[in-house]
Amino acid sequence: LSTAFRYLLVSYQKQNVDIFSFYINSTVTSRYATTVITSRVANILNESQEIQFEVKIPKNAFISKFRMVIEGKTYDGVVKEKEAAQQQYNQAVSRGQSAGLVKSVGRTLEDFKTSVTVAAFSKVTFELTYEELLKRRLGKYELLINAQPMQPVADFKMDLHIQEKPGISFLEVKGDLSTGDLANAIKTTRADKDAWVTFYPTRDQQTKCKSCGENGLNGDLLIAYDVERRHSKGEVMVSNGYFVHYFAPKNVPRIPKNVVFITTRLALLRILSDLDEDDHFGLITFDNEVSLWKRELLKATETNLENAKSFVKEIRDRGATDINAAVLAGVDMISRHPREGTASILILLTDGDPTTGETNIEKIMANVKEAIGTKFPLYCLGFGYDVNFDFLTKMSLENGGVARRIYEDLDADLQLQGFYDEVAVPLLTDIQLKYPGGTNLTKTSFSLYFNGSEIVVSGQITDNSVESFTTEVIKGSNVTFQDTIMTKDPSDVPPENEDFMQRLWAYLTVKQLLERQVLLKGQEKEDEKKEALKLSLKYQFVTPLTSMVVTKPQEEEVEVAEKPEEEGREHIDDGTSNCGILKLLWYVRIFSSLM
Repeated sequence: LSTAFRYLLVSYQKQNVDIFSFYINSTVTSRYATTVITSRVANILNESQEIQFEVKIPKNAFISKFRMVIEGKTYDGVVKEKEAAQQQYNQAVSRGQSAGLVKSVGRTLEDFKTSVTVAAFSKVTFELTYEELLKRRLGKYELLINAQPMQPVADFKMDLHIQEKPGISFLEVKGDLSTGDLANAIKTTRADKDAWVTFYPTRDQQTKCKSCGENGLNGDLLIAYDVERRHSKGEVMVSNGYFVHYFAPKNVPRIPKNVVFITTRLALLRILSDLDEDDHFGLITFDNEVSLWKRELLKATETNLENAKSFVKEIRDRGATDINAAVLAGVDMISRHPREGTASILILLTDGDPTTGETNIEKIMANVKEAIGTKFPLYCLGFGYDVNFDFLTKMSLENGGVARRIYEDLDADLQLQGFYDEVAVPLLTDIQLKYPGGTNLTKTSFSLYFNGSEIVVSGQITDNSVESFTTEVIKGSNVTFQDTIMTKDPSDVPPENEDFMQRLWAYLTVKQLLERQVLLKGQEKEDEKKEALKLSLKYQFVTPLTSMVVTKPQEEEVEVAEKPEEEGREHIDDGTSNCGILKLLWYVRIFSSLM
């Protein structure tokens, strides 16, 4: 749709649809967030019309429930294997019915959108639930809530409740919706282990924030917080046969690092200033040729950093991209200068695909994996949308790192800085965690632990025997922690949230299975996907392997109604309009794609 047409469509619906309530309720229990968005909408026309429901959710979240209530009847979504859902989707589309979907919008959000035809003077309730494990970055967790109802709402409420058994060390509320007059609509209440944030703006306030206007709220509320950390060995919680271990030790000295930047970008200048003097670093630039600033790693002294910046300023983009030779040169540089008691990191920054030298992606990944072995991680940063991000993701995962997209906006340097800050201070290497009495464990070995982050391990307790379950042998580089961690009493988990730990385990397991299957081939890949699909279906998660389907029973497909006026009406036109019959069968499909 053109921008102008979409504006007219939204304006038309805003005048003829009344969103009489819009509630967002989010509960965070030990970092696991469950958010429910409920919108109640009335068709105030004397004829049927199509009513849209559109919300934005975090990309890291799994949708786990969707329902509509129309004229007292509830229609629940059911998560099915994607292939099975595809058949229903094709059948629905062939009948001219509408479809909903999830698509990416911007850096951190996905857009869920669907619609349904509602009879004259009738109401519909939309309810969407999504779940996510909040990830600790730079010393804090962030709960992101977006609100964009598309009109001021008389009864708008946002209720957020955070429960953290170790205690909440700090909490702050940020984002577009916390500025100007809207700040007065926010109320924060804190106890030792709980925090509540309510946001009840009036209709008038909803039009006066920086990003708001006549269409009402349009922005984010961001709740940032951290928890108390009284034990260096972490926090273990047990509930209903499942456990979760949060490991983020404090008072651990930083490890000097060896870092090689492989780049075609001037954006590196900002990062160089943040290197510590006991760090060693190298610079490699590449196009159709690979250029080394120095053949060996140099200490990050003030003189060396100034010389390096002068070198970076001379970087010119000549178009070609020899990623294979550049990364192998970086591996060689680090490998030739091992230093005891340090952490080595390789960071590739690129804005293009391999176009010269070795260009076969499979061969490049094989070459890099063989060269690195398991000695250190490779982090890949892809600038813009011209890069093959799947390639960068797979190459990073194969070598113990992660890939991150840097968006080509005015703040690209800040995005790069933000990523570097996350890996700037390594504290531990080669972390191993063991859980006698535990089974079906998520990942337990980690190459690096960085300051401000957190390691999370979850699993099941064998035969539900809490007495025999312990957490032990937590080691990292030259640091050994106390062998055994006492588990928290199961009564620490509120009764209303007793299943959260099981769902947390399922969420984390599915995420890691999907990551691992990217690296596998043949039967091993199919086995990982099969297990991920099994858990997605059991817990009704919308994942890259599943779709959510909502259909009205076939026998209730058709309702007879008075013929609506031709002009200005909004409905699903399936060719039966002139017969005075309105199709009320609707279908929703939620797509999610592998990153």
